[in-house]
Amino acid sequence: MSAVLVPQFVPQAAARVVLLGTGGVGRAVLQRLADLRDHGIATDLELVGVANSRRGVRGDDLSPLQALNPVAPLSRATSLEWVDEIHATPSLGRRVVIDATASDVVAARHAHWLAQGIDVVTANKLGQGASLLRWQAIRAAQAAGRARYGDAATVGAGLPLLRTIRALAAGGDRITAIAGVLSGSLAWLFDQFDGTRPFSELVREARDRGYTEPDPREDLSGADVRRKLLILARAAGVAIDEQDICVTPLLDAVLSEARQAQVDAALSRLDAPLRLRLDAAKSRGARLRLVARWRPGSASVGLEAVALDDELAHGGGTDNRVVLHSTRYRERPLVIQGPGAGTEVTAAALLDDVLALSTR
Repeated sequence: MSAVLVPQFVPQAAARVVLLGTGGVGRAVLQRLADLRDHGIATDLELVGVANSRRGVRGDDLSPLQALNPVAPLSRATSLEWVDEIHATPSLGRRVVIDATASDVVAARHAHWLAQGIDVVTANKLGQGASLLRWQAIRAAQAAGRARYGDAATVGAGLPLLRTIRALAAGGDRITAIAGVLSGSLAWLFDQFDGTRPFSELVREARDRGYTEPDPREDLSGADVRRKLLILARAAGVAIDEQDICVTPLLDAVLSEARQAQVDAALSRLDAPLRLRLDAAKSRGARLRLVARWRPGSASVGLEAVALDDELAHGGGTDNRVVLHSTRYRERPLVIQGPGAGTEVTAAALLDDVLALSTR
């Protein structure tokens, strides 16, 4: 009688994870990872390194909460070399870098890691939202290293924007126009701005709540929204470059060029012109929104007076709202809306990507 062969279950090897960035998002990633482990989730993720631009900690299966405050001195350059050293160790599981920074230096390293077969999961928009050459290098490195790139946290803090656009394109649909309120901080600002308080006062409150960057000019310049529009358009298969998008910033020259210590006082320069824009919008029954738009041959970012029956006029708080027109959604557009700012939702999006990559 012949023996019966019973298939044996081979457990998935743990994914070895290095986290770069211990600011608000990075700390939220560590806290969420600890919470997931307490609930028996993410047990196949092995945290082997945590670093910022000055300090790091490494080891086998670090405790996320103990890694909140890395202590070993590092320079910005050695922290990146340090990642290569950690991931040079052979591993049966996936090797992953989580980029929770806003660093151009770190983003410039994404293609390098991908080419080595190291997965990259990122909230950093300077990877796919910077120059066309960098975006193309990331795509080529993914193929060369057979590595994966998790970018759901780069636009909409994990809302199903990128995967929806890619799924439509993969199914033969063609995106014909994208319009959106893509900044959670600016969505909050113009949702709150009704004329009862100066705009500068609202900016200070948004900064204190953690909605804006520490220097709110990063948000007010429109540069962040431009990066997000680049990422969305490129996900639709459009090889658009930075200079193809016309950005009209909220800042004037004086505020743009002010030293860091002068920014707080100079914010009041926004009050009078924006009050005029608000009054003009109200007189037409419209609302002010900072809107990003793309259609073939045209791309822009700027403040608009949006009619009340426009899809972008709705939503509140820090909600992002994106309107997609395509050959499939020709008569009525597809609208995706939800919270687009916050360290917790961004951290959740990062770890969701890591879990999806490590178990796929």
